[in-house]
Amino acid sequence: MKPINDFLTRNDLRLLDNPCVSPDFCLDWEALSSAIKSGESLTIHDRSAFSTAAGNWVLVEASNGDHAWKLSSDSVSKDSAPLEPCLEFEGDFYFPASFENLIRIKNLAQEFDENCSIFPTARGQIARSTLGIGARFTTLHWPGVDWAMANLGIGVTANQNSIPRELVYDVDAMLSDSLDTVPFPFIGANVPEGHQGQSVEGMSHGCVMAKLKTGFHAHGINWSFNADHQPIGGKFDVREDRLVEGCLFASYITFDLSPELAITKVPESAEEKKAYVNSNIESSLVEKVAQRVADSGLTVDEDELNSLLCYVWPSMVKMKQRDEKYAAAREKAFTTAVGREYLRELSIDELPGLTTPETTAVMLSLCEAMGMPVNFVAPAFGFQKNMPYPDNAKLKTLIESQWQVCKVFGVSIGFHSGSGKSSENYGVMGEVTGGNLEIKTSGRYTYEMGVALSGSSNEGDQALWKDWYQFTVDLAVSGAFSDSDSEKAMAREFIETSLKYEKLSTDVFESPETVRAALEGLTPSSEHMHWFEYNFLYVLAGEGKAEKSALGDHSPAGYRQRARFYSISEEGRLAFARRVALYIVGLAKDTGIVDSDTCGSAVDKLDSYDSFDAFLSDIAPVAVGS
Repeated sequence: MKPINDFLTRNDLRLLDNPCVSPDFCLDWEALSSAIKSGESLTIHDRSAFSTAAGNWVLVEASNGDHAWKLSSDSVSKDSAPLEPCLEFEGDFYFPASFENLIRIKNLAQEFDENCSIFPTARGQIARSTLGIGARFTTLHWPGVDWAMANLGIGVTANQNSIPRELVYDVDAMLSDSLDTVPFPFIGANVPEGHQGQSVEGMSHGCVMAKLKTGFHAHGINWSFNADHQPIGGKFDVREDRLVEGCLFASYITFDLSPELAITKVPESAEEKKAYVNSNIESSLVEKVAQRVADSGLTVDEDELNSLLCYVWPSMVKMKQRDEKYAAAREKAFTTAVGREYLRELSIDELPGLTTPETTAVMLSLCEAMGMPVNFVAPAFGFQKNMPYPDNAKLKTLIESQWQVCKVFGVSIGFHSGSGKSSENYGVMGEVTGGNLEIKTSGRYTYEMGVALSGSSNEGDQALWKDWYQFTVDLAVSGAFSDSDSEKAMAREFIETSLKYEKLSTDVFESPETVRAALEGLTPSSEHMHWFEYNFLYVLAGEGKAEKSALGDHSPAGYRQRARFYSISEEGRLAFARRVALYIVGLAKDTGIVDSDTCGSAVDKLDSYDSFDAFLSDIAPVAVGS
């Protein structure tokens, strides 16, 4: 048994209420194979059925959440079984849903049908137009995402997370307590990486299993998995290979140059800059870059170009090295062209200030000249997280200036911090780019869970909601009197915004007691800013404590806390899934990537469900698994 599976089973942390921590979807094959041989009742996921050259496959699941692949075949014997280990029982073959077998299944499925949509892919409209659906805390949003794709008829980036910031990049590093930490200035503390609790390999596995079990894969709709904010250079050099291995199933990589940019020193004089460029970059490449910038209708003088090259060249060299490693890992693991392909996004919104069209042109030219053309580029537009852009006319001008460059290179625009923008903002994004865009959303879905739980009639859902809200009150009160100026200022801003929303006085900062009295006098609401900003930290807070030492707790206490979200009622799950789908439908309509009639029909359909099972049944095409 793998160390991570031993840790989980010893602490009674099972897939049913703690999925996607282990890379595997079978933690204890010995127990599952014994259950199969003894004839114990298993759930057969009929909608998961698909075929390969080896035969017909379906997923089966034990009551604790362990899964197995079941193969029915006239041509396979135990000795020639395509996966391992193999259990033959009553004429069928069973295999554990291990990460290793997931790789083998992908190869079998894509060798048999390169258009199969079981796995994330880089083909189709998602290579130029997509909505990025991130998850800051659980996998419970997936039914809503899959319903939206199925009923709108489009693929989206259905799995999107920052790695290693949000997901555990290496479960063995987690078990040895050697994960790095991430600074969160607004709480005045560093929190361990992977603060969601699940691993990148577990999420890779889980998103495939989710789409099989609902029958989504039978639509033939391509979808993608974005390994977001992949850090290039800096302190991440030493674990680069493990980051690459963990993101094996990602069909879409976002390259974040900021770690290397942060340690790069640019020469001061024009002569020194020119000398650096002449010594480190081939003249033919510099000429190609200058020519491509000119092709986009822009001019960059020599000193300006040299300054930018000096700044970005070390990170671009490391990006090339990382890109080659991503390609090599896929070449080694996967047997088909479609299985090895991946999309690239260059995130340049970390460069200082608003991104100029000239900077975008130079960066796209470099990527092209270095043999790693990107599909998306993310300039800085001055977005604030979860806030509408205040001047739509100005936003249109900014996007138009970037689009004039991007369309020359055949590159779509990535809009980061895309949650919480106005319908008018999204309309401008879609109109200017002609739908050639990516909008990243993430924080929105914790908000939607809060709305779902707060409106639930289930006692357990209400208890979770009240505890969750109180956690954010406690963090806000503590932060408002912190010794850290940044933590104190931000906590007070969150508190004031919540009080203003309720049209109450903000003159409450006399003492911690007066702040607590003001916040606890409010009716808990997901509209309150202090709840919105702190909420994602609750999922892995050991024993639910609002203490900095409890945040991002990868011990059993943290995972037992995470399990609370997986225990919500069917009513809560339906409400959450419906709200997730509704938000995606709204994004698709506002950006114009799906027509208004289709979106309207989807909204009407969402209003019709009276059970979560009925909702799930409408993800698969008609007659699949019926």
